[in-house]
Amino acid sequence: MSFGTEKDYEFLGKIGLAPENPGGFIDGKWKATGPVISTFNPADNQEIAKVTEVSIGDYEEGLRACSEASKTWKSLPAPKRGEIVRQIGDALRAKLDYLGRLVSLEMGKILPEGIGEVQEVIDMCDFCVGLSRQLNGSIIPSERPNHMMFEVWNPLGIVGVITAFNFPCAVLGWNACIALVCGNCVVWKGAPTTPLVTIAVTKLIAEVLEKNNLPGAIFTAFCGGAEVGEAIAKDKRIPLVSFTGSSKVGQKVQCIVNERFGKCLLELSGNNALIVMDDADIELAVRSILFAAVGTAGQRCTTCRRLFLHQEIYQNVLDKLVGLYKQVKIGNPLEKGTLVGPLHTHISKENFEKGIAAIKSQGGKIAVGGLTVESDGNYVQPTIVEISPTAAVVKEELFGPVLYVMKFKTLDEAIEMNNSVPQGLSSSIFTRKPEFLFKWIGPQGSDCGIVNVNIPTNGAEIGGAFGGEKATGGGREAGSDSWKQYMRRSTCTINYGSELPLAQGINFG
Repeated sequence: MSFGTEKDYEFLGKIGLAPENPGGFIDGKWKATGPVISTFNPADNQEIAKVTEVSIGDYEEGLRACSEASKTWKSLPAPKRGEIVRQIGDALRAKLDYLGRLVSLEMGKILPEGIGEVQEVIDMCDFCVGLSRQLNGSIIPSERPNHMMFEVWNPLGIVGVITAFNFPCAVLGWNACIALVCGNCVVWKGAPTTPLVTIAVTKLIAEVLEKNNLPGAIFTAFCGGAEVGEAIAKDKRIPLVSFTGSSKVGQKVQCIVNERFGKCLLELSGNNALIVMDDADIELAVRSILFAAVGTAGQRCTTCRRLFLHQEIYQNVLDKLVGLYKQVKIGNPLEKGTLVGPLHTHISKENFEKGIAAIKSQGGKIAVGGLTVESDGNYVQPTIVEISPTAAVVKEELFGPVLYVMKFKTLDEAIEMNNSVPQGLSSSIFTRKPEFLFKWIGPQGSDCGIVNVNIPTNGAEIGGAFGGEKATGGGREAGSDSWKQYMRRSTCTINYGSELPLAQGINFG
């Protein structure tokens, strides 16, 4: 079978995809016995291919094999595991353009962003090669003579990774690369609407494992719906579940995992704000706001959704933004020059329309945009809204290119507005004054997990820990010491003497 005459689909065969694909990588083999679904191109809502999802029986078979493979994987020295991850990075690098095109085709983000997303996974592989030689524990001075106390870090066993459509492979990279070098097997459930990305990435990982004579079940992948995610959340064989998605669903996942005393790593909703002070570099700020608010058609968790402008520069910045928004090219994400592709699904487009109606009912004034685009795809106009910070809709995350603009007088007022929403992922301020920026990043400043100065709210580097506070979930992925969440820590005390002194000076006879 072939993909027909659609030229955009010709490359799919080069990354192992077919018009019909089994959606489960189970015990080193591709199989699935669940329902057959279609995956669609959001640019025209035409079918790309069919995927057979896994059944719960398939899931159970996969977990049994993964549990057995864990015995092999955790026994390898960490630097040897790092070598496997290095090879995975090389395999992705060899197919970078094809995979980036697939992300763009199936998710809807523009091609440079699709390629950039795959590059992010490659960067994570490179990072984790070095990390595999630095999984260090502390040596702690003991109060008892002839005793040594130190920390030992060991693998958890299996890490479940449930990812979202907006970053169908990057979020896997943040989690799986670290989990693997830490000695864990990975069970991946990709988003139901981006199964081809899940399959293509898994095929490359599977080839690396096979080439090194390692069990394929070290990396197990499932395409499926909510029932598969629920099975992962309930499974006591999976000590850590990393979930990326909405705060509403994440809260349910956390409750299920907590009931069995498992660990959760949550990356949930963001409602990110950017503050522009009256001393800011206006041109730098405007360029940053455009990328932060319009990039990925407003479907990043770090998208700028709230813009606070100092009253002295409010109209100037707003006028510049409106002018830029009117020049933004909306269109096929695979075409050169496009800045805004479609929303991911037709439901997303409907939610945009409902959101605009709610905005107007709460007194919001549309400065530019606010309409859907007549086409076969899920296109909408990037939108700027002048609105009161007390409007209920401002507290919610409308997952699209809608920017709420509000006026403030003082930094304290802007910080209060920034911190007033349930979410706490990313934030940024534009200023040249040290007293402003240090207050912003300090204890009386932003309450978010990402606190930037003179850069957008989005586009985080992999070297730092990524995640947020409050209803964003509190998890941290990617760089810094995020690896500690993927391992269990033991405090070890060794008595190398012949006496038995007790801590705290206790005398027990």
